[in-house]
Amino acid sequence: MTGVLVLQGVTGTEATMGTGQDGKPRPVAAEARTEPLTTSPDGRSAALKEEGTKPFSMPGVTWIDPSARVAGTVEVRTRAVGSGRWSSWLRLDGDSGQGESGAERGGTEPAWVGPSDGVEVRMRTGGTTSERLPAGLRLDMVDPKTGSVSGMAPAAYALEETPEPTPTESTPAPAESEPDPAVSVTPTGEESTTPPPAEPPTEPPATSTDPAPTASASSTPPASPTPTPSPTVSGPPAPPSTMPRPPITSRAGWGADESISPEAPGYLPGGKIKAVVVHHTAESNTYTCEQAPAVVRGIYAYHVKQLGWKDIGYNFLVDKCGTVYEGRKGGVDRPVQGAHAYGFNAETTGISVLGTYTDASPSQAALVSVARVAAWKLGQYGVDPAATTTLTAGDAGRSYSGRTWSKGAQVSFPVIHGHRDGYNTQCPGNAFYGKLPALRSWAAGPVAGLAVTSVTGASLAGTTYYTKSAVTVNWTATTPATLVKGYDLLVDGKVAATTTGTSAKATLTPGAHTVQVRAVHHSGRTTTTTAATVVADTTAPAFATRPALALRTGTVNTTAVPLTLSWKATDSTALRDVRLTAPVARTYGPTVYSAPHTAKSGVATAWNMTAHDRAGNTAAASVTGTPVILQETAATRSGTWAAKSSTSYLGGKSLASSTKNASLTWTFTGRSAAWVVSRASTSGQAHVYVDGVKAATVDLKSATTKYRDAIWTKTWATSGKHTIKIVVVGTAGRPAVTTDGLVYLK
Repeated sequence: MTGVLVLQGVTGTEATMGTGQDGKPRPVAAEARTEPLTTSPDGRSAALKEEGTKPFSMPGVTWIDPSARVAGTVEVRTRAVGSGRWSSWLRLDGDSGQGESGAERGGTEPAWVGPSDGVEVRMRTGGTTSERLPAGLRLDMVDPKTGSVSGMAPAAYALEETPEPTPTESTPAPAESEPDPAVSVTPTGEESTTPPPAEPPTEPPATSTDPAPTASASSTPPASPTPTPSPTVSGPPAPPSTMPRPPITSRAGWGADESISPEAPGYLPGGKIKAVVVHHTAESNTYTCEQAPAVVRGIYAYHVKQLGWKDIGYNFLVDKCGTVYEGRKGGVDRPVQGAHAYGFNAETTGISVLGTYTDASPSQAALVSVARVAAWKLGQYGVDPAATTTLTAGDAGRSYSGRTWSKGAQVSFPVIHGHRDGYNTQCPGNAFYGKLPALRSWAAGPVAGLAVTSVTGASLAGTTYYTKSAVTVNWTATTPATLVKGYDLLVDGKVAATTTGTSAKATLTPGAHTVQVRAVHHSGRTTTTTAATVVADTTAPAFATRPALALRTGTVNTTAVPLTLSWKATDSTALRDVRLTAPVARTYGPTVYSAPHTAKSGVATAWNMTAHDRAGNTAAASVTGTPVILQETAATRSGTWAAKSSTSYLGGKSLASSTKNASLTWTFTGRSAAWVVSRASTSGQAHVYVDGVKAATVDLKSATTKYRDAIWTKTWATSGKHTIKIVVVGTAGRPAVTTDGLVYLK
């Protein structure tokens, strides 16, 4: 069944958000309207459709009995102001958590939909035919007056102070604390309604200048925040914390209309926070960070005006940009009793992230802020965020996973836990719930995921770094930086540098050192990386064998005479490589001692080499050589030789002989020589004499025809005058020897 109500459109007015003459932000008065839902005769479904309604931004569905729950589905869709487009159906969490004792109505969580002028609601019970919807169903529409509160600092400069009453308001007198079913009995069995006497705070309020969690904060310099001391009501002290206080936007900062919740704040009966309950507000994630204060105002108005709670239920709220908002009043640094975890309000504080996180995880900025608030609050009472705690159940209950307990039972929880652990709700959503282990680790310490990523100014070989002296050690950690107090760079176990960043410099003396990074969490817990070995070395490598050149076998051209470059470099610590820089660029490993090259004939060529060790020290050496081609006509002949012409020969000509003992003799001054011949399958043999002494017998026979082939070489330690004589052997059946000249290196 659907009930349709058509209303004439009315243009909403923006609340006045200016500052007073004192420059302080003024409250923003939210508006709320209600319309009854039409329930079907069998009581198992209900609906409403409104078109042309006065603008609102936050709908919710409420009913008469605060303890009743909707086991089925509650869905809403809205029409955006201006565009006239209807949204998709949005499912509302069917239970606001029964967070407040003495609530006037039960209801769903509200949902942020943005400025809307039309709405449609549909409700259905679950599968059981006997189920009926709660009585007194109505749609509650809240207009929190969207916009920025004048005087509110952006996320980077969010206020940390608690509000003070306006000059026209009197400070409320101490009043009875709102009893929580969890712990509301004194040892004598009587209800305890008077909170402990107040003590002056041990920490003065401060204005944070922490960097913004995201880039969403305005680049315009913020208005100067106005410190607002905690209300002077009777209450427990504000103990100092072992963890730093994060920036918190005060109630005045987000525009809280204090006139709708005039009751004095209530405090935990025991005066101590034992656990943090994490929530999501179970609404749309489409809000912008600029709209977040309006979202908070809407939740506040819904809790107070529509459900009849005395104040907003959560102690703290966090938006997607990481801005933290003061929730229930009474002093952010005091154990204010919220209305967020039915049965366990009396020993916990509640932090809720704006949005729904069943499938999507909260932003990193939001997660970091939740961890920071949790760490700070728990640090006030010496509670380990990674531990478990035992809470007293103020009423019988059931968790989302099916665990049950009776009233007065001692129930064990992780110190930081999700709403679902203590109540049958999906809150804070599956995706958010999966992040709780990380939040506990971030809040408790030590710093997680600490690892050295690189050492700048040093080279890595295996597991050892090498440097001349100065290094920069770089590292990473998975714990957010705002939860890390600092890092120590340790050299040989001693602090060489301290920083809040993720890199540090050190100057090392020659020798081997152990280098580590120690992270200090704000809790005081530390963790240290595995030691890395860094060797400081200022001794340059040396060329044990200086570069040298020698002719080698291969095909000879006037522009490419084959030769071998040889060397040997050493280092006292670790040789990295040897680099040839001219006439060509090549890099050779530390155990390579020679390489083939070619050089242009008749041109003096310098071969420049540099040895590099792992630390960056270098040594240079070079050798210069000139390959010279001696044509066959430059030889002294004996016996019969015939001249041959072909472009395949060096210089276009060669000499050939089949006469036994015919010879050619070259004389030169150099340090290496190579005999160049032409070869074929019919080629014969020749004896080679060096300085009058027979050195070799060379067979020129080749299965394939070859020209300009350096077939035999000889190299001396130093340059000198030498003679090379070749003599035809006169091999039977293939006596011919064809010579193309001699190459020597000077």
